[in-house]
Amino acid sequence: MSDPVIRDSASGGREARSLLASGEPAPYEVFNRTGRAPVLLLCDHATRFLPRALGTLGLSEAELKRHIAWDIGIAEVTRGLAERLDAPAVLSGFSRLVIDPNRALDDPTLIPRLSDGIVVPGNQDLSPGAAQARVDCFHRPYHAAVERTLDALCARDPTPAVVSMHSFTPVIKGVERPWQVGILWNEDVRLSVPLMARLRAQDIPVGDNEPYSARDGHGYTLYVHAAPRGLANVLIEVRQDLIDTHHGAAEWTGRLGDALSAVLENSGVRRAALGRASGGAGRMIPKV
Repeated sequence: MSDPVIRDSASGGREARSLLASGEPAPYEVFNRTGRAPVLLLCDHATRFLPRALGTLGLSEAELKRHIAWDIGIAEVTRGLAERLDAPAVLSGFSRLVIDPNRALDDPTLIPRLSDGIVVPGNQDLSPGAAQARVDCFHRPYHAAVERTLDALCARDPTPAVVSMHSFTPVIKGVERPWQVGILWNEDVRLSVPLMARLRAQDIPVGDNEPYSARDGHGYTLYVHAAPRGLANVLIEVRQDLIDTHHGAAEWTGRLGDALSAVLENSGVRRAALGRASGGAGRMIPKV
């Protein structure tokens, strides 16, 4: 069956409204809303929450605890960094298995049918209306919250930085990943290069566009919110086995906080003209 048609307009109607029951979490959380630092933290895959209307999507509880459902540990790190930096943060309120907010509407993995070899029964053969309902109930409200928060920051300082927080599994398809942190960036070197230098100064194994590359289309949320405004931005990936406990999350909040604070305290980094790396540019994705 072909992919459902996803439109760039609110049209889920009754189907969309029925996906979240009374008392269930909102599709986003704005944490430390009044934070004064000129930086916005984003967490696209903060939770593994599934609305009751979708059941378990046909997956077991063990499968729903895996990285296929969320970015393990990164929500705690994001909130810790928001407090450390005194910055606002926008976190998703739904599992990436419902719909992935870090994907464009025309991306075939927007509503994943298969994730790390696991078939997601509840995502097979969705009607266009069912797919659209997930866009209208989850994807669009999350991105609207990001845009509103960024508008508020820009009203105080026209050049805030945007940092997208993610985590990655230490082993995928039998291949071990040696990096503790990955820094993903496309053309903008203003935050990525000095941040990698600061982390390496802590003897942290850092992946430069590893284990994913922003030049391959990863980092959609940054592309649609930070890049069009010309804002300095970077995507940080932390290995999940380092932050899957409160102790680990606190330790890495400190390590990342030290590095980010040192980079962000230089306002010239944020206000400099867009720094471009040599070589081919990544694909820019149009705003939803």
